Parts: sequence; C-alpha cells; structure tokens
Amino acid sequence: MAQPSLYERLGGEEGIARVVDTFYDMVLADPRVAHFFANTDMAKQRRHQTLFLTFATGGPNKYTGRGMREAHRGLGIRDEHFDAIVELLGRALRQHGVTEADIQAVAARLEAMRPEIVE
Repeated sequence: MAQPSLYERLGGEEGIARVVDTFYDMVLADPRVAHFFANTDMAKQRRHQTLFLTFATGGPNKYTGRGMREAHRGLGIRDEHFDAIVELLGRALRQHGVTEADIQAVAARLEAMRPEIVE
C-alpha cells in the first residue's frame, strides 16, 4: 500500500484550510510581514492560499490565481520577509500537529519558489 501524500498527511484541503487560518492570524500579528497584507481581502487571500498549498502538497489543482512571479512583483519582498513567512507557516503547521519531516517537506517546496517571490 502506498504511503499517503503530503497533502493527505496535512489533512487534505480541510486540514490545510485550518493551518492557513492559523498562519494568517500569525502573519497579521507579525510586524515583519503584516504590512504586506494591509489592503488585502483576507478571506480571499485565505482561500487562494488554501488552494495553492493544496496543489503544492500534491492535492488537486483548483488554484486559478496568478503565477507566483506576477502575484508578488513590485511588493518589495526580500529574503528576510520570505524567511519570516516560512517560519510562521512552520509554527502554524506545528500547532496543528504536523510532523517535523512534513514541515521540512513543505518548506522545501516553498524554497523552490523563492526566486519567483523575492525581488
């Protein structure tokens, strides 16, 4: 029998949505990155992030948002901002009982996107 995918180990779309809610609560409280979301429709942002992480972790591709480079162009995101986001996502995943190995797997997938996000 095949091992469950990362998407399945994270609890599928519902589990990922719970992590995303916790994650954005942390993001909005963190002065390192909160300003990036000052004028953002957070309900829409949470939905998009859930769909993106669903796809990025091996789930179905329902994400219809802009590409990473286009979505982040002109925002002035630097390495320290990217690192803060990865750190906060790791904390959110831990709060939801995700294993360190799976947290590292998510971080590795995000790291591959750094060149498209950081200016």
